[in-house]
Amino acid sequence: MLRPVENHSSPRTAAFFDLDKTVIAKSSTLTFSKSFYQGGLINRRAVLRTAYIQFVFLAGGADHEQMERMRAYLSALCKGWDVQQVRELVAETLHDLIDPIIYDEAASLIEEHHAAGRDVVIVSTSGAEVVEPIGELLGADRVVATRMVVGEDGCFTGEVEYYAYGPTKAEAVRELAEAEGYDLDRCYAYSDSATDLPMLEAVGHPYAVNPDRALRRAATARDWPVLVFNRPVRLKQRLPAFRLPPRPALVAAAAVGAAAATAGLVWYAARRRTAV
Repeated sequence: MLRPVENHSSPRTAAFFDLDKTVIAKSSTLTFSKSFYQGGLINRRAVLRTAYIQFVFLAGGADHEQMERMRAYLSALCKGWDVQQVRELVAETLHDLIDPIIYDEAASLIEEHHAAGRDVVIVSTSGAEVVEPIGELLGADRVVATRMVVGEDGCFTGEVEYYAYGPTKAEAVRELAEAEGYDLDRCYAYSDSATDLPMLEAVGHPYAVNPDRALRRAATARDWPVLVFNRPVRLKQRLPAFRLPPRPALVAAAAVGAAAATAGLVWYAARRRTAV
């Protein structure tokens, strides 16, 4: 699936990737629940509830209303959490938790797009505190993610500053394209969920990856390619010289005009799987 090398005299291009179940096999948000428990941020009851959410996410169950309720629950749950502690917990456990669930096929695509001269951008509903270090791990050039408000005390207030979901993702892609000079007709996008249809429709080369039923139906109607990723693999196995960066870099989400790293904890509830 090699891509032709870009002519650098032409407009720049990029490949936009959703994260959960597109690049990694699980929810990036919920994967860190054990780490947050061990760090004293959540109790055992919250761990059990997030484990249930992870199950629903993987099974493909919750509808939009359920997702909104869970988003409210998780954003309230992180109220008062120290941002620096969250960053440190993510940094300490990133390699053990995320590296094993990266799809080999997605990692190969990222490499191919870079080899063709394209930027790689992760566009995720999950929180920036989790998505940014994962983006660095993957070698992404930019990250667009959900951000929550951080108070003067350095803790999350529980309020949302920017929610990277649905049409908002497409808006971020267009704003980033304008800022960076990407030709969207020559850009690529990858996602597993019908909620990302606006983002997929914003580029000239959309791909459905492990699609839910609604996205599969839409992809079939639009004659979009459908990809199946099913081989999680550690980056160390793919790249023997690979070393995890010592600390997660904070990647500027230029598409949403963020001037400060007011990153938020994570949420990613399950997406609607509409019956065929």
